[in-house]
Amino acid sequence: MALKTYREKRNFTRSPEPSGDDAVVAASQGKGREPRFFCVQKHLASALHYDFRIEHDGVLLSWAVPKGPSINSADKRLAMHVEDHPIEYGEFEGVIPEGYGAGVVMLWDRGTWTPEVDDVDAALAKGDLKMTLDGFKLKGSWVLVRTKGWGARKPGEKKADDGKSWLLIKHKDDWAGPIDITTFAPNSVKSDGTFRDILLQKAPDVWQSHRPGSGTGGDAALRKIAEKVAALEEATAAAAPAAAPAAEAKAPKKKPATRKAATKTAGAKKAAASAAPKKAAAKRGGA
Repeated sequence: MALKTYREKRNFTRSPEPSGDDAVVAASQGKGREPRFFCVQKHLASALHYDFRIEHDGVLLSWAVPKGPSINSADKRLAMHVEDHPIEYGEFEGVIPEGYGAGVVMLWDRGTWTPEVDDVDAALAKGDLKMTLDGFKLKGSWVLVRTKGWGARKPGEKKADDGKSWLLIKHKDDWAGPIDITTFAPNSVKSDGTFRDILLQKAPDVWQSHRPGSGTGGDAALRKIAEKVAALEEATAAAAPAAAPAAEAKAPKKKPATRKAATKTAGAKKAAASAAPKKAAAKRGGA
């Protein structure tokens, strides 16, 4: 079963995540180069990461990208291959209160992806899948490349990551650039909200007194998630002002003018000032 691993990791009586429909998986087949669904979900769990998901054969093939996608073609973002997810998961946004993946899930981007190869399965087996994305934030040509792993622990052993380690890379095109897209566009494409907004929909009382970890009432698991959200907000706010001085430090400093240059500039300004009335008078006389 395509979703066996996904289901084994979750308790659907407690998790709001969809369990998936086996009929959808069974009815789906490869579509060649036809466009199909993709999404990126920003997930604050034990650590912040981004889940990159592409529809293929009735499921969402999924990679966890710790730093998030980058539209800078010079960046090679680690993408760890994880279990397939149901197609329905592609629209999921909400709070997972406890258990596997406990935290907040934001639908950060969505759209369609089109394979740049005829045989997706062959490309996946080879470890080199080229695609074109058409999302709200991610567009243009991309590639998923499987790495050779983190090295064998001993001669003859399998690679430490067992083929799960990939790289997500943006190709050079009109949609590539030096902008940090995760910072430039941090909010949900579904609700336009932040992690805090999504959590408030589930449990508004956890933010009382602006201290999610204090006070009484509320679910303990949700309060832990609120603490993570608050900590992330504080870290983001603290990092933002530090960017400006760094940019200023890199800016080239203007060289001080020499005495000779200053004298020459002052003389030019004085001559221009004295010539201005003469030009105005000549203009009036000619009018």
